[in-house]
Amino acid sequence: MPDRPETWAFLMAWLESHHPLVYAAVLSAALAAARLIYSGGSLRRALGEGFICGLITLAASNGLSLIGIPLEAAPFFGGVIGLLGADSIRALLQRFAQRKVDTP
Repeated sequence: MPDRPETWAFLMAWLESHHPLVYAAVLSAALAAARLIYSGGSLRRALGEGFICGLITLAASNGLSLIGIPLEAAPFFGGVIGLLGADSIRALLQRFAQRKVDTP
């Protein structure tokens, strides 16, 4: 790849236009991993939790424009997802879905 500067130019252009998403996912993964390591979790679990939180953040960040929130707010949501963790997000979404199903 060093002999193909157009590849690096394309990658940098993509990163420039998608930096809030990338920043939000990395922030979420790092916060989740740090939270788990701080609470005494294993490195393997911390890496898994960080990866899952990063993916949840990418999915949530791509849907922000659908509800009228600017993409620049994605790092905030990434931080919240990373601090809550994948288990808390799953429980929250299950309660939300159950409430929607139960209401007539």
